[in-house]
Amino acid sequence: MKLGVCYYPEHWPKTRWREDAEHMQRIGIEYVRIGEFSWSTIEPTPGELHWEWLDESLEILHSHGLKVILGTPTATPPKWLVDRHPSMLAKDEQGRVRNFGSRRHYTFASLEYREECRRIVTMMAERYGQHPAVASWQTDNEFGCHDTILSYADADLAAFRVWLAEKYGTIEALNTAWGNVFWSMDYRSFDEIELPNLTVTEANPSHRLDFQRCCSDQVVAFNKLQVDILREHSAGRDLVHNYMGFFTAFDHHKVGQDLDVASWDTYPLGFLDQEAIYTQEEKHQYLRVGHPDFGAFHHDLYRGCGKGRLWIMEQQPGPVNWAPHNPTPADGAVRLWTWEAFSHGAELVSYFRWRQAPFGQEQMHAGLLRPDAEEAEAAKEATLVANEVKALAEKLGLDADELMSLPSAGKVALMFDYDACWSLDIQPQSRAYRYLFWCYRVYEALREIGLSVDIIPSDGPLDAYELLVLPAQAHITPQLQERLNAYQGVLLAGPRTGSKTDSYQIPDNLAPGPLAELLPLTVERVDALPEHTQPAVSGRWGAGSVKHWHEQIKTDLPCLLSDRGGNPVLMGEGRHFYLGSCLDNSLLKASLAKLADVASLPTCYLPEGVRIRERGNVIFVFNYSSQSVVFEPDNAELVLGNRTLNGADVSIWKKK
Repeated sequence: MKLGVCYYPEHWPKTRWREDAEHMQRIGIEYVRIGEFSWSTIEPTPGELHWEWLDESLEILHSHGLKVILGTPTATPPKWLVDRHPSMLAKDEQGRVRNFGSRRHYTFASLEYREECRRIVTMMAERYGQHPAVASWQTDNEFGCHDTILSYADADLAAFRVWLAEKYGTIEALNTAWGNVFWSMDYRSFDEIELPNLTVTEANPSHRLDFQRCCSDQVVAFNKLQVDILREHSAGRDLVHNYMGFFTAFDHHKVGQDLDVASWDTYPLGFLDQEAIYTQEEKHQYLRVGHPDFGAFHHDLYRGCGKGRLWIMEQQPGPVNWAPHNPTPADGAVRLWTWEAFSHGAELVSYFRWRQAPFGQEQMHAGLLRPDAEEAEAAKEATLVANEVKALAEKLGLDADELMSLPSAGKVALMFDYDACWSLDIQPQSRAYRYLFWCYRVYEALREIGLSVDIIPSDGPLDAYELLVLPAQAHITPQLQERLNAYQGVLLAGPRTGSKTDSYQIPDNLAPGPLAELLPLTVERVDALPEHTQPAVSGRWGAGSVKHWHEQIKTDLPCLLSDRGGNPVLMGEGRHFYLGSCLDNSLLKASLAKLADVASLPTCYLPEGVRIRERGNVIFVFNYSSQSVVFEPDNAELVLGNRTLNGADVSIWKKK
């Protein structure tokens, strides 16, 4: 449970570096991330390498006992490199070149750029791979930021044709998988295939899905290129990449297979303001602290992408500069966000950034220090957390390693699958429906009834969980079907589960496809609804309304909820249940609570804005509301904080 900060020594006079390191020590900072945007400083001219500034900054940080996360600088290739290899630039869906002048100006598929990355990463790894200051490496920075996964350049077309040939083997197999007989779209060879953009109307959804998969695999290959170099020259150091919130354009599970830790960059206020998932009421209510489940959802998602290990590489410390509006966090919010991350198993929380820059695109993005180098409010809260971590260990009678090793797994698993997300985003059928947002709302409902949740991939282990929720697992692979057949806990499959094949076609037996072995039912028709249409449902498990998606189902399974026409909405018996519609929050919570009861999991309807998370015998309580709340977990004693939680407050309890 360490604290870190993102630092850019190249932005400041060398006379400040030692003073900065001393100040970091005083606050309680232990890790410092540097270097991820430094290519033009390292190599201002081709072959002219300036390592001295980086050598000196590493020595200063090391002399103050600070551990360095060194970033490879490939997110910001310098101008001379772009001029040398203009084909490395990405193109948007309209075919326009995405030029130099900010960052992430490359396509992952460019073989020329990959060779340049191989060269700079190898030189960095050879020079610093065994440096005592370097504790870990970050590959690149925020893969896909600014919508840079899907690119439509010549390099992407070449990569796509190779990818398709490797997957299908023959053009006849591709034509069958894509259903190209429709609209006379049959191809004679892979060389005839173009990218799925600039078509008169919608491109073939199978074509689009395979292109998304191909672009995702380019990210995996690009990351692995760097990982292999770093493993060779810097063995024993953790390798990490920093993912982003509400971002699904590549498969993070596949990228994570080559890394040691998953990290992500968490900006609760910026995402609250810009994301369509949140209502205006929620945006007003949580204006200065963020939605109660934003951080938690991503902590659990990315811990599942990181082999059980999680870091926060960038934690918002104050106002950001990129959201539609950029309010100041409430007093205590930075502390709350830090403890929330620790409660979900984060080993490190690193704040972005050390000092607010007075120049460049992020001048209005706050840091722990103001532009004049005086401490901002977040620095005080970081210091408080550093002291509280020590106090918590002492009160629990644990040393630092024991505190870190508290188990972080929950008893409930929610399956999140990037391929399912792409499938249902390509043809959502209703503009009000999004796979990601539905998964998030299911997670939110589970948290609101006091459950600790793990988010797992479709190939993740299932045996440790009493309740497994598949919010919308579009494609059921034979391997997943076999594991679901063997699963001994309570299973809930949500709407649209099993509705597509691997090649994006409707299954012969209709939805839920192969899952009909466990859940004998047939989805005969679907009703994709606008936001303003919310039909009523009721039954033994409660009453409420349907939102966005409503299936008409034929089944002999016992019906627990039905619509006004008597059509089943929630059905099942024993350990297997199917939900055929997206429910309103209140009824969704009630239904999940009933399922938890079937799984013998205790639930607790939490006060509005309050969330809890368990780690072993420790219970963390968070108040995201602006009002004071009195909350005491059952059969627990207080070890940190108070029974009355003020707005943006935290208390920590130990089970008796």
